[in-house]
Amino acid sequence: MASHTPTTKEQARALLENLPDDATWDDIVYELAARRSIELGLADAEQGRVTDARAVRRELRLRT
Repeated sequence: MASHTPTTKEQARALLENLPDDATWDDIVYELAARRSIELGLADAEQGRVTDARAVRRELRLRT
């Protein structure tokens, strides 16, 4: 049997259910934005669109 991949709406609903009852709109927006940012980063990593941290530090002329 194939496993069910939750829809975006189902994932958002689960995220909301896990927030405390006194969560503010700002809390909700933050959690949604953080989740989206993480998903985009993971997709980039899966596609090889990453840069080594040492290379970034060199480019920005930061100490290694």
